[in-house]
Amino acid sequence: MTYPIKTVEDLRWFLAHTQGFRGGQVTDVHVSKRRIFDEESGHDVLAGTAATVVVRYPAQGIIRVAKLTMQGVSDLSIFEQDGADCSVLGVIQVELNEGKLRFWFDPHGELYVVCEEAMLEEVSLPQSDADMDGAVAQWTFQADSGEAPTVAWLLDQLDRAGAPCIWRAAGPRTAPYRGLCWEGKLVAAVDVSAGSAAAVEVQTYGPIDCAGFGMRMRLHHLAGRSGGRLLSLVTDLVTQSFSGTCLVGQTFFSQEEWVNWKSLGRAHHARL
Repeated sequence: MTYPIKTVEDLRWFLAHTQGFRGGQVTDVHVSKRRIFDEESGHDVLAGTAATVVVRYPAQGIIRVAKLTMQGVSDLSIFEQDGADCSVLGVIQVELNEGKLRFWFDPHGELYVVCEEAMLEEVSLPQSDADMDGAVAQWTFQADSGEAPTVAWLLDQLDRAGAPCIWRAAGPRTAPYRGLCWEGKLVAAVDVSAGSAAAVEVQTYGPIDCAGFGMRMRLHHLAGRSGGRLLSLVTDLVTQSFSGTCLVGQTFFSQEEWVNWKSLGRAHHARL
């Protein structure tokens, strides 16, 4: 979900909602500069700077991954030395002064940004031990609104796409995830007899943080190309049918960005 931050009221909401990113961790920092050609001087001139900080943080039994995009950056500090790590956050500080937003991501100023406005995007998902498993590739989709699809809908869509699968429901949990609707494995039916069937783990859960349903898919790296193709197909079916945001690792994609990114990937592989 997306929230603009421009006013004092926006800042109050931001700090209350995120709890100052308490206990969070900065996973990505990106700075981009936009330049335009100035005809009078005959040179490119700076037309604006943007900084993006991605933070993963716990909140009320769930995990939020937030992307804070700061536009019109006029001052920025990223400073680490002597083995210091400014990625682990306590509580950030924010102020609005003379029309400028100031973000201190740590008490010592190692990560500090002054900007004109900011935009917060978030994906919320249930906590899971598998989130920290480096052997698992994870794709998460958060719908803008609406109820979660059923297993029957997903299987029907795969049949129509010419990739029939069977569903193997997961066993009951002693402590089920918050809002969990259903979870299990999609297994490619054509591969079952061969003994090395492509499989994708799927979890679907109800609205979190007032957004729509969420869907999380995991693929073990040992699944090979067939598993990757199945995961790619399922993500296509979901994004073609529902409006929302995709999260791959710590990278956010709008629905349009995701479609374009996958199209570029397919074109690249075709050239190879």
